[in-house]
Amino acid sequence: MDILNSIIIWVVGTFLTALLFLVELVLTIILFPFDKKRKVIHAQCFWWSDILIGMNSKWNIALEGQENIDKKETYVIVANHESIGDIIVLYKTRLQFKWVAKESLFKVPFIGWCLSLSKHIKLRRGDFSSIKQVYKEAAGWLRKDVSVFFFPEGTRSETEEMNEFQNGPFKLAIKEKRAILPIVIQGSREIIPKGSWIFTKKVDGKITVLPPVSTKDMASGDFRALKDKVRAQIEATRRS
Repeated sequence: MDILNSIIIWVVGTFLTALLFLVELVLTIILFPFDKKRKVIHAQCFWWSDILIGMNSKWNIALEGQENIDKKETYVIVANHESIGDIIVLYKTRLQFKWVAKESLFKVPFIGWCLSLSKHIKLRRGDFSSIKQVYKEAAGWLRKDVSVFFFPEGTRSETEEMNEFQNGPFKLAIKEKRAILPIVIQGSREIIPKGSWIFTKKVDGKITVLPPVSTKDMASGDFRALKDKVRAQIEATRRS
């Protein structure tokens, strides 16, 4: 039954992602003069995420802390990174943002094309000029009142421990005077099984949105204290 169920999920999931791309493509053409920030395009991922999560009886993903989101505010959003499944479950927050995603994801059929249509931010790892461009683009979106989303670990952790956080998102938040919005992901490591395509394990995951951390009164040199504070908050919630 697990094998049959997994085959159905992968086939339907591929079809849904292809459908998502087609819907986004049509809307991009129709709304091109009116949706410069691609918010309508981004919002199409909400139904895509809901269906993907809902059709797998082994996935139970809870969302807490929505009251900490002010839809009128613009944030530098940061979250711990457990698996590629994080991309699916984080759309449950209904937040508008631009991902900072590695370049290789943009080359994946359908999902990568959707990233391009939504104008998410492409990162070439190990390329200093690309990293500079990422933060330039991120600052540009913040100034247009569009939040940006970082996984400050850089890459998903291979163990139960979080990787060290990078400085960039916190420097950016202070420079642009935008609050950090921390999000905690729990349980997504088993959503897409590593080294296997068969869904055998019941996943009780949770997405927790923590209260925003203001940067209004911070100086540029405070980025380390900000980074450590946010990481400690995420770690404490993960362990609770």
